[in-house]
Amino acid sequence: MEAKYGITRNLGKVDFDEAVERVTKALSTEGFGVLTDIDVKATLKKKLDVDFRKYMILGACNPPLAHESLTAEPLIGLLLPCNVVVLEEDDSTITVSAIDPVQMFQVVGRPEVAHLAEQVGERLTRVMDKL
Repeated sequence: MEAKYGITRNLGKVDFDEAVERVTKALSTEGFGVLTDIDVKATLKKKLDVDFRKYMILGACNPPLAHESLTAEPLIGLLLPCNVVVLEEDDSTITVSAIDPVQMFQVVGRPEVAHLAEQVGERLTRVMDKL
């Protein structure tokens, strides 16, 4: 699975929880913390009583870059934090995808924040390369 608005890597057949842990550690090496984690599988089971693939959404934040972004464009908080998805594919492989901030920030339409999106994108690409 791949989207033009994401930075995506397939990790092969690894344990799902191990993959989430690897992603969290890789994010921390680039200054990101995980503010939120949403277990989509558990939520859909609880709320709708449906079975769904293993699927975790991690809300990642780099505080200095978030602060700079919010200072330049207060409503940019609508686009924060950066979501990172860990999901189990039909073939039991694990895919990790992070939002591409350059694509996401285009909706802001302010060139003065474009450099921030590029910085975040470079960091998220390095995170993916470490996986």
